[in-house]
Amino acid sequence: MSFISVNPDSHFPIQNLPYGVFSTEEKPQRRIGVAIGDQILDLSVVKHLFDGPVLKSNQRVFEQTTLNELMSLGKAAWDEARVTLQRILSADETILRDHAELRARAFVPQSQAIMHLPAHIGDYTDFYSSMNHARNVGTMFRGPDNALMPNWTHLPVGYHGRASSVVVSGTPIRRPNGQTRPDEGQPPSFGPCRLFDFELEMAFFTGPATPLGSPIPVQKADDHIFGMVVMNDWSARDIQKWEYVPLGPFLGKNLGTTISPWVVTMAALKPFLLDNPDQNPKPMPYLSHTDKYSYDIKLEVAIKGEEMAQPATVCRSNFKYMYWTMKQQLAHHTVTGCNINPGDLMASGTISGQTPDSFGSMLELCWKGTKTVDLGNGVTRKFLKDGDEVIMTGYCEGDGYRVGFGTCAGKVLPALPL
Repeated sequence: MSFISVNPDSHFPIQNLPYGVFSTEEKPQRRIGVAIGDQILDLSVVKHLFDGPVLKSNQRVFEQTTLNELMSLGKAAWDEARVTLQRILSADETILRDHAELRARAFVPQSQAIMHLPAHIGDYTDFYSSMNHARNVGTMFRGPDNALMPNWTHLPVGYHGRASSVVVSGTPIRRPNGQTRPDEGQPPSFGPCRLFDFELEMAFFTGPATPLGSPIPVQKADDHIFGMVVMNDWSARDIQKWEYVPLGPFLGKNLGTTISPWVVTMAALKPFLLDNPDQNPKPMPYLSHTDKYSYDIKLEVAIKGEEMAQPATVCRSNFKYMYWTMKQQLAHHTVTGCNINPGDLMASGTISGQTPDSFGSMLELCWKGTKTVDLGNGVTRKFLKDGDEVIMTGYCEGDGYRVGFGTCAGKVLPALPL
């Protein structure tokens, strides 16, 4: 228990302690904080309390405006920081609890905070690792007999995305203009995307840098995975359909990617480990690991249109539906010798479950436009309309507590005039 009061439904008990970057109107300087209940602990104020063998000489990382330097220190530093945080925030520890002046400087209500991207994201990679999603999309476009491409069960399929358009929750996303060809018998046309979509994903941030030419073995991948966020990889389906042959996603994906502001560490998620999914055929040796690295993370997506008083949940999924683990993704990504840097972002791909109410995109929920999605009170959707706000959440359920990610939200703005 913490001396900070935490509601049982809060995403941020002492078992979690996720990292984020925030500022306030009174103090616009960006700084690193940890969420506890409805408060943020400003680590720049309490950096002197991190006096363990690794962090005592690296307290400067808590004065930075991003998490990159903390990420670069590696797992020993991350574990030491967690031990220190849980100690100084515990109900039995007096160092903060009974120091009124320090507490007044160190804690900021979340309601007063402006959240920012938690890291400088140098590179962003998006995988395609949910078999349910891959089967659904493949069935729509190629039929059930050819739903999965021949390589899909042999390697984690992915592509390199655009890091510059990754934004923090709450940032509006503008409907893109682009080339589409709605009628395959006619030439393409240019204009606003008509099939605008969300994609329910999660993503992880990488830790210590690796030199060019040095792969990360799957057995050591955990040492390079700092923590996770919820992600909405916005998608312009009609632009993507016209452009993606032969090189894959481009303008249909680079328009914006939203992430939740709080990075939940892998140590906080450890109690929610599950057996890895069965993989057939057996992965090649460089992708094989037997330790658990699947997680029971409950995920939801809601849509609130401008004509709606309350958001309507359209999807309930779970991170456990991933076929390829994050360790396998990172090992595959670097097997060529591709180097990574602290703060690189690697996304799961759309996370769809086994039933229609767990599909992680409008493309699947409306099944390529053949169905409508009921939002209640006569409001329906096939794809997103201008003014729609998409709200994603994720959490793990413990015994009397939750370890959560907060919200990942964004509102659709109209396309710019042509």
